[in-house]
Amino acid sequence: MSSQPVADMTPIPPDEGTPVSVKIRERIAAARKRFNANDNIADFIEPGELEQLLDEVEVKMQGVLDSLVINTQDDHNTHNTARRVAKMYLNEVFKGRYVQAPPITEFPNAEHLNELMIVGPLTVRSACSHHFCPVLGKIWIGIMPNEHTNVIGLSKYARIVDWIMGRPQIQEEAVVQLADLIMEKTQPDGLAIVMEASHFCMSWRGVRDMDSKMINSVMRGVFLKDSALRREFLSLIPGRN
Repeated sequence: MSSQPVADMTPIPPDEGTPVSVKIRERIAAARKRFNANDNIADFIEPGELEQLLDEVEVKMQGVLDSLVINTQDDHNTHNTARRVAKMYLNEVFKGRYVQAPPITEFPNAEHLNELMIVGPLTVRSACSHHFCPVLGKIWIGIMPNEHTNVIGLSKYARIVDWIMGRPQIQEEAVVQLADLIMEKTQPDGLAIVMEASHFCMSWRGVRDMDSKMINSVMRGVFLKDSALRREFLSLIPGRN
């Protein structure tokens, strides 16, 4: 029996024409994980693929501009708009989807601090996942530590907020995600978060109400059980009363 030609036995390389977004989706599907708008998918992006994804988004965004009948060839104002928008989404406003969580140094509570600590206001920059319109506002975080609580630097709270909010978000879900992460990192007796934000999907489009804001809160641990502590936290938020 004659042997197969050597060429037939050579492994077939991966399809170089497969879009990188499809490759990332396939990895996520194989791991049975979500990739909703406010999920982080950094674990499924291999080195160099974010740059490829940027190129792919640029091409797709150029298609959107073409369908909007915008002459990007002759209009100097929109000549590189597709690239700028792709970089804005991947490297700035939705960066929290595509990069790992910021490094957070944790320290033991050596002094056994057990008094209420409030951090804020921290700036919120996000976008609603319904219309990709900006969501801009502030967050206040209250921590009730115990002797086993991990202490993290004040600037790290700002980095955590930026990472969570740097995705298409719904405010109610964003605050819960933030609370879950801070609880995991610090293990306090209680956690309280208040967020106040303006939604451009209300002011820039739709009803175009310029003054409306959304305020919501999440209370965990002793903040849920102790109404006096909850009132103390709320009363100490500057400008909120």
